[in-house]
Amino acid sequence: MGDIGQFLPFILMFVVVYFFMIAPQMKRAKKEKKFAAELKKGDKIITKSGLHGKILELGDKDNTCIIETMSGKVKFERSAISMELSTALNAPAKTK
Repeated sequence: MGDIGQFLPFILMFVVVYFFMIAPQMKRAKKEKKFAAELKKGDKIITKSGLHGKILELGDKDNTCIIETMSGKVKFERSAISMELSTALNAPAKTK
């Protein structure tokens, strides 16, 4: 028990870091990847930089999309899209 007792704090620290930092980050990344894969033509979206627009085209090979905005067409990476508006607007309101 003496040898393991010395390493027990390090093992416990790793377990805590895994469950509070690594696992949630992996879950978030998986959710974002699924969201980007489910985007379709015609979706109204907001990019991470705050640009509002509608998806005109989705690139298959290069993981990009062309977004129509009020000022014209812009090419973005799918990973730069923050949310899809119709889903956000149809979500049930949170009550306190």
